[in-house]
Amino acid sequence: MSTPQELLKLAVTVATEAADLIVERRRGTITVADTKSTATDIVTAVDRESEELIRARVLAARPDDSFLGEEGDDINGTSGVRWVVDPIDGTVNYLYDLPTYAVSIAVEQDGRTVAGVVVDAPKGEVFTATLGGGAFLDGKPIRVSDCTSLDRALVGTGFGYDPDRRVVQAEVVQQLIAKVRDIRRIGVGAIDLCYVGCGRLDAVYERGLNPWDYGAGALVAAEAGARIGGLHGAEVSPEMSIAATPAVFDALHDALAAADPLRA
Repeated sequence: MSTPQELLKLAVTVATEAADLIVERRRGTITVADTKSTATDIVTAVDRESEELIRARVLAARPDDSFLGEEGDDINGTSGVRWVVDPIDGTVNYLYDLPTYAVSIAVEQDGRTVAGVVVDAPKGEVFTATLGGGAFLDGKPIRVSDCTSLDRALVGTGFGYDPDRRVVQAEVVQQLIAKVRDIRRIGVGAIDLCYVGCGRLDAVYERGLNPWDYGAGALVAAEAGARIGGLHGAEVSPEMSIAATPAVFDALHDALAAADPLRA
């Protein structure tokens, strides 16, 4: 069984290669290859190419591991290690050439995330963490901000692709906006979580993130000192993910709970 540090080393190597690939491909013409849950939930050919590269590199090095990617079929291995991969987090940004999108790789051992890397591809920033080993940006330790009050918190969020859910999410923002410093919508769940970790955001919440969206970023945020969770004591899940400085988490949680964000 490899150590988290050994798994992270491979993850960083592979994620960096994939990030270089998608940046290079963005110099050409990007088109929509397919849609998923709705007509606005898109996949490009580069999403698939990036995931195929990551899968090939990981399984060449560790053929007995499991693999969960956003775009391809799951692979069930025997080692107890699973790689959870988003080959391009922020595909709509990528399509429109908005310069924030990422490659995210989380590595689980026996169901626990023990290593994670998020590469902000256009910027070249590399966020990393290992369980119990701290969080880093380009090799330098990072910590959450010192924000202690919700009304002084810069809060990130995102929106789903289903129109009915978006209406509810807009209503939640409407109830929250007067209670915080301001709200940001970057469009990349993994980056939102890492930004909490390095203090660029004080908190983030989102309904509808999948394991490949939050796996690595949640570890980065937690190892940087953030509180992580869902609603009413639940763990982070597609139902709800919240990450915040410790002093802000409860107030944000309660404000979200009062807005009933799970009704769609």
